[in-house]
Amino acid sequence: MTERRAIMSGSVFEEQIGYARAVVDGDRVHVSGTTGFDYATMTISDDVVEQARQCLRNIAAALAEAGCSFADVVRVRYMLPDREDFEPCWPVLRECFGGVRPAATMLVCGLSDPRMRIEIEVDARRPA
Repeated sequence: MTERRAIMSGSVFEEQIGYARAVVDGDRVHVSGTTGFDYATMTISDDVVEQARQCLRNIAAALAEAGCSFADVVRVRYMLPDREDFEPCWPVLRECFGGVRPAATMLVCGLSDPRMRIEIEVDARRPA
């Protein structure tokens, strides 16, 4: 039987909405759409680049708990309300994904809180 395990970050949204930050399903790790909130303080920067950095810190923590890292990411999805905010984030995103080159998609869409300027979702494969 395949291992299935939920990873929680402590975000109040996980409890309020009913989801996990990530789900480990065998050798696959699915990280939920993750925003720039600092879950310890439930604060969020106004700056989209800092939000991207915090998204990546939040994702890195979930991946580590699942037993993997950015090197194991095979798919990334970026969601932003304003397409003009994407390019300023590229250097930060390249730091994590430039050497890995996962499949990627960027969507322009509304997010659940107007303070959110970027949301990032990843899928990874755990190393054997």
